Amino acid sequence: MTSAPAVRTPNELYAHALAIEREAAERYAELAQRMEDLGNDDVAALFRQLAVYEAEHLDTLERRTSGVDVPVVPPGEYAWLDAGAPETVAHELVFRLLTPRHALGIALEAERRAEKFFQEVKATATDPALRALAQEMAMEEAGHIAMVQQALAKTPDARVDWTTIFGD
Repeated sequence: MTSAPAVRTPNELYAHALAIEREAAERYAELAQRMEDLGNDDVAALFRQLAVYEAEHLDTLERRTSGVDVPVVPPGEYAWLDAGAPETVAHELVFRLLTPRHALGIALEAERRAEKFFQEVKATATDPALRALAQEMAMEEAGHIAMVQQALAKTPDARVDWTTIFGD
């Protein structure tokens, strides 16, 4: 997503939040499985925990908007890896090449984009209820950012520095 769409009502914000949380829950579940396949239990556990949090947020948002006219956000608007029509081969290839640090980097960037989106809505909203809702959502994303940053700090880079090993 390049710039935040204009959000003028809580229902519009809910529409975007639903799309963001749905994408995050799906991607975190996939990332958890991939990290488990790689034998990285710590990062897999973090992604599983975040998948649960995102699914809970999604469930809460769906309950809040039950029976409410919520606009539709185009599919792929908040895609982490594949914008537009998904290409299964490309998606699978990306997941096969992911290291734990790469996966955490993707997650961190997605969480930062979500937080920025909610902060921008808060900053431009004239409706106090919309500002408060955007602030609540931004704070949730900030918590996720902190969790991912903490894991990233503990996860070594899998790249081999051949210069260090063999000298110049």
